[in-house]
Formats: sequence, structure tokens, C-alpha cells
Amino acid sequence: MVKRTGARPKIVVSGDGRGVVSHAGARLLADVAAVTGLTAACSDALAGVRQRRGGHDPGRVAVDLAVMLADGGEAIADLAVLRDQAQLFGPVASDPTAWRLLSMMDSDMLRRLATARAQARETAWAQRIDVRSGLPETTAAGLPVPGLVLDLDASIVICHSEKEAATPTWKRSFGYHPLFCFLDNTREALSGMLREGRAGSNTTADHITVLDDALTQIPDQFRHGTPILIRADSAGCTQGLLAHIRGLRGDGVDARFSVGVAITEPIRQAILTAKTYSRWVPALDSDGEPRDGADVCELTGLVPDDGFPPGTRFIARREVPHPGAQLSLFDTVEGLRHQVMATDTPAGGGSVQFLEARHRGHARVEDRIRTGKDTGFGRFPSRVFAINAAWLQLALTGIDLLSWTQMLLLHGDLAVAEPKKLRYRLLHIAARLTTSARRIRLRIAEHWPWATDLVAAYSRLAALPRPVG
Repeated sequence: MVKRTGARPKIVVSGDGRGVVSHAGARLLADVAAVTGLTAACSDALAGVRQRRGGHDPGRVAVDLAVMLADGGEAIADLAVLRDQAQLFGPVASDPTAWRLLSMMDSDMLRRLATARAQARETAWAQRIDVRSGLPETTAAGLPVPGLVLDLDASIVICHSEKEAATPTWKRSFGYHPLFCFLDNTREALSGMLREGRAGSNTTADHITVLDDALTQIPDQFRHGTPILIRADSAGCTQGLLAHIRGLRGDGVDARFSVGVAITEPIRQAILTAKTYSRWVPALDSDGEPRDGADVCELTGLVPDDGFPPGTRFIARREVPHPGAQLSLFDTVEGLRHQVMATDTPAGGGSVQFLEARHRGHARVEDRIRTGKDTGFGRFPSRVFAINAAWLQLALTGIDLLSWTQMLLLHGDLAVAEPKKLRYRLLHIAARLTTSARRIRLRIAEHWPWATDLVAAYSRLAALPRPVG
């Protein structure tokens, strides 16, 4: 006998509900923008383009766009989610007004917006230190990595229509090839540059520009008083970039690099020499335990270091290729897959195993980019390159809002959840607005599994220290 499943309750649907709002958790993002000073800083940065006193504040429009992107919106039309819930989000600009602002954003305005983001970041970090006694740590092989870790990486964004500067890419696709810098400690999007599709992966000038823009986003006391590790794959292994990183020390920035190295014939010969004369030790996993089938070895002294800054060390990793791995002739040496990285971390900075595991953490930037494509820069709205460049900067701002919300207001799994999970569980909650004693109350369904998390987040928000001025 087959047991029948219970029938769903019968419902009658109407569109006359009052006081009901959706995306109630997204209001948290707008409030984080306010308490970190981002909204006020953007208003000051864009005050010069306000056309009339009674119109929408351009800075507020920019923040609303960033909130919309952080909430999962994909087009300017998605501003309707905020605009049609004025009881929750206040007055929100129309689509034409938002388009007009984007079309006005030249390079000078984007620089002012970047300054506004840096000011808000300084406040957000100070608030984090005040409530949690420090910034999040990056770890490798179960050990903390001192200071801050910046990850540089580029990615292709496919365009399905003709857009200015969208071109064929090296992967034989069509679109843009933006370059990013993320902070691994907090997952903040420090900087990004929109580039045409044919832009090279190892363009030194672009890497230097994005890195310098990222460094200006770091508050002064951290930029000049904290070790900063800059990681990149082999695209960042250029003489110009490594020399630039080394030169930062002259400006009081304690910068070190950890970059991938392409396996050329000299590197291949060094690996073969190391197989005979050097000591290979087990590689470590993320918990610091030996990883089966993987070993590491230092190649310093066996690799020609022409063009590398003095003190550069080379470390190789070998492992049994996993099924389906696509390897080149130079990747494979005697049946094993090899990877090589270079760093100027001195001998006292950790074991070879730790340094190699620390570099492998660079792979996390791919997750940052993947989720970033769901937070605004996976699709660009305009045929005009300048508008798309402005859209990218607002998407990075939205990523920052998510990061600040998590590091300031959330605990447990939600504090490290990817944006998709955060939206499904928290940001897209439906609730009812009621008014009592001249106070507006946001009432979340008591049986919603994460209702207590959102209530606790609002309580922590109310307790955050506010910026002065």
C-alpha cells in the first residue's frame, strides 16, 4: 500500500495586502551604509552634480544602486524593489534618474567615490575593532598569516551583445577582462579596473594601477603599520610589478609578494635537479596536516633569478594529477604535476610548507570573483564603456556593504556565508510594517529559521559607534 503524502493547504491569492514588505533584510545594507558614513561621504563626493535642490541626492542614488546590487539585483529596473517599498527604504530615484547619474560619472567622479569608500572603510574597520577587538585573520595550514593579504586576479565577463570595448578574449569568448584586488581577511573588494576583452593577463601597468588603488583603500594606520602580503598567479610574475612591490617599502609599506611562476625550461631543469639533490617534504592541507600525494621543496639557488628582486625564493609543489587534469608538457615532470611560486618572505617567515600553503590560499580570490559576478559585475547594463566602468565601481561598493554587514553584525555561519546564501536566508525575508506610538516596527515571521539572526543584527547595528562629524 502506497502512503499518500499530505496535501498542501488550499490558498486564495489576492494583491491587496497592506503593510507587507519583502527584502526586509536588505534594509540592513542601507543602514550599514549610513552608520559607516558611506552615504554621507558619497553625498559629499557627488554634491557638485546635483541639478536641483528638490531632486534626489546623487550620493544617495549611488548608495541605493550599490544596495540593490548587493541584494542580488541585475539591472537598473531592479531598483523598483527598493522604490516601491518607500515605507522601508524611503524615497528611491526613478530608473531614468539612476541612468542619468551613471552617464555623468567621469573618471574624476569615480575617484571621489573611491575616496568616499576609503573613508567609510576606515570607519567600518574602527567599528569592527571596537566590537570584536580586531580584523578577521587569514590562515594557512592552520596558522594565522600576519597582517593583511591582498589578492590580484583578472576574469573574463562574457557580453552577449555589442558593447563599447567588448572584444574577443584570449579564451576565444567575447566580452570584458576586468582586473581586481580583494582583501582576503575581510573579502572586501578594494579595487577593480574594467578593461577591454583583449587586455593581457600579465599587463604590468594595469596590475600596478589596481594594486595602488587598493592600497589607497586601506586606512593609513594599517597601510603603514601592518605587514601586507600581495598574492597573484603567474600573470603577476612580471619584473615591473615585483619591483614596484619591493619599492613600496621605501614609502613605509611593509609589502611582500607571493606569485606563481610559469614552468619554463630552466624551471623544469631545476625541478629535475631538486628531485635528485634536494629534500622534498609533505605538503600541508588547510588544517596543517600532511597532504597525501603532494610534496614541496625549495628551489632557491637552482633557478636563475635574473630580473627578480634580491632575496626572492622559489618553492615547488609536486603531486599526482587528479583524474581529468589538463596539463601541459612543462607542468608534468616524470608523471607528476608541478607548480612553482616565488616570494620575498625571508627565511624566518615560516617553513617552506607554510609558505606554499599560504600561496595556495590565493585560490580563494576565484570565489570572490565568482560571487562578485552575482553581485553586479556579471553583466553590464550599457553599450557605453564609461557607464559600465561606473557600474563596476558600484558593484564593488555593494560587495563591501555585504562584507561590512557580515564582519560587524553577523555571527556563525552567516558571517562567512556566500552572498547567495545570505540573500536566501536573511536579505530577502518578508515582514510586516506596523506603526505604534509613532514608531515603525518591522515584524518578522516568528517561525522563520533565521529571524533571530536578523533581529540580533539590527540590535548590534544600533549599538555600533557612529562616526564623528
